Amino acid sequence: MREALNILGVGPCHHMRELVANPDHKQVWRDFNVSGDADWDKLLGGYGSCVDWPSAHYWPRLMSDFPNARMLLTWRSAESWWTSFEKTILRVLQADTETEETVPGSQLISLRVFGGKPMTREHCIATYEANVARVRREVPPERLLVYKIGDGWAPLCAFLGLDIPDMPFPRSNDTAAFQKRFTDKLNS
Repeated sequence: MREALNILGVGPCHHMRELVANPDHKQVWRDFNVSGDADWDKLLGGYGSCVDWPSAHYWPRLMSDFPNARMLLTWRSAESWWTSFEKTILRVLQADTETEETVPGSQLISLRVFGGKPMTREHCIATYEANVARVRREVPPERLLVYKIGDGWAPLCAFLGLDIPDMPFPRSNDTAAFQKRFTDKLNS
């Protein structure tokens, strides 16, 4: 989705990769996670959109602080989500040794998103389903696109009022690519 939003010109799109690539930016998010004071100019200044952790965790606050912003919920079945999560992010969460003081690392995701509970299949799926239900319940329908993974350009472009690009919908963060980045990070 990050790549798609960039292609459509509603970027640059903020994503967890930004924090990995820029230690100074990571520190700004660490400070926010400790203080709770959202200085969106520091956190998201220069970005036209945002997806993924950490911004996605703060969607209620972003929705309130940016009342004209459109909200995008990328959706897949809970089983499909779990299959992907188990092979990618869960591995990172289980391997990471960061602490609360080194937020916004994996331990913070474990704590904030999953309540610090063991990340069993049942608990993670319940958390995913609860978040999806909350987004659908709280975001006004005219501001929300529930984007089903694999639907391509048409629904996204219609929602944003943009023309469909003459190129395939990007797919740059699949399981194999994610695992390669994770393995490369562990080996560096």
